[in-house]
Amino acid sequence: MAAQTFALPDLGEGLTEAELVTWKVAVGDTVALDQVIAEVETAKSLVEVPTPYAGTVLVLHGAEGETLPVGSPFITVGEPGDAAEPPAEGAQSYREEERAGTGSGNVLIGYGTSESSGSGRRRRGRRAAGTAEQPPVPDAAPVASAPASPSAPAGSAAAAGRVSGFAPRVINPLVRRLARDHGVDVATVNGTGPDGLVMRADVLAAARGAAPAAGVGTAGTQAAPAAQGIASSGQPAGGLDARSGLGIAARTPITGVRKVIAETMSRSRREIPEATVWVDVDATELLALRKGIRPDANGRRPSVLALVGRFAAAGLQRVPELNARIETTADGGQELVTFDGVNLGIAAQTDRGLVVPAVEHAERLSARELDAAIGALVAKARDGKATPAELGRGTFTLNNYGVFDVDGSAAIINHPQAAILGLGRIKERPWVVDGQLCVRQITELTLSFDHRVCDGGAASAFLRFVADAIERPGEALAEL
Repeated sequence: MAAQTFALPDLGEGLTEAELVTWKVAVGDTVALDQVIAEVETAKSLVEVPTPYAGTVLVLHGAEGETLPVGSPFITVGEPGDAAEPPAEGAQSYREEERAGTGSGNVLIGYGTSESSGSGRRRRGRRAAGTAEQPPVPDAAPVASAPASPSAPAGSAAAAGRVSGFAPRVINPLVRRLARDHGVDVATVNGTGPDGLVMRADVLAAARGAAPAAGVGTAGTQAAPAAQGIASSGQPAGGLDARSGLGIAARTPITGVRKVIAETMSRSRREIPEATVWVDVDATELLALRKGIRPDANGRRPSVLALVGRFAAAGLQRVPELNARIETTADGGQELVTFDGVNLGIAAQTDRGLVVPAVEHAERLSARELDAAIGALVAKARDGKATPAELGRGTFTLNNYGVFDVDGSAAIINHPQAAILGLGRIKERPWVVDGQLCVRQITELTLSFDHRVCDGGAASAFLRFVADAIERPGEALAEL
């Protein structure tokens, strides 16, 4: 058979590159259909990549530790002696290959294996400087195209897919899952993305029975502009920095999670006019209540973080403006979007950087259930196994910086959310109770909020609700 080159697929909503962590195969190995061939690290998680082709590995297009753009050649598979040929210009790209309905159907992100193959001049898959192709436009910034009407002729993109037997053009696992959750048949959806690609907005529009606005993003999906900084001096490590006069110890590229953190935090500072309120809270009664809770079968009691998280979820139902985000409409206006439920994000420090996995519908869980959910999700995130959906679905963030033995922090809001609640360390301090000076367990709560979504009165009301619940936890839990 002719050699077939598999391009690095889109591994999550809006991701444009991935770092190759480990090859699971070597040149000359025989691989089966859907066999895991590599592990890559995106800006959000570690992902195992299967091959849509069976045969002998001819070329591995990249070295471990290298960052590869989405759509670039990843692996070439064929028979021994076949020429190792990457996809030629005009040949099927990884998006187009998905349309073929003749493959295994067992796919990573809606990938199908195709019987056809590209041909082109023989060359190494890694691009030379100055000849790199532009990566495909990510879902975060779709290119507008005219959507076909439901009654369009068979020549339209959607109709052509149905008539010719091609699979619908969906490359994103989140979009497929969204379609399943809403009972939408993606084969009936007219995609507004590049070349008729079905986007998240198309599925949501189909679920509502409305036509999507092609190419119109929201505050949560618009691509952030490139971060600005001091221009590189070009001096390598070991050279002398002209600005400070000091030697340059190292130059470390900002990639992966650190790059996403930098972009998200920079965008938050640019777009969100944030304000911060804080209050010292007596947590003595909360600690006593927790100590009195019967341990579960594993000998575990709900953590302080879980108890505070449960109070926060209840408070957000009373002040829903903080459980929201601002979106930009098609006409350039803005809308405040509030939610029916609380997806509670938990800021977690990992070896890969700061990530914020979110517990779905935290308001429906007991403190014990929330504690278990937080523990499982944070452990998954620290192992690098949290999915893009788990890392991106939060509507409000809880940050326990007390684990770093500090009292407070004016935290940056996790864009596009509207607020973040911080919990400082709990420490014995002198405190006045009923006119008497005594030693109590005191913590500090800090709330940073988007001043566009509410005024200080609403933010203070939420913070005071959580503080009162901590100081009188028995009464609070009786109301939940």
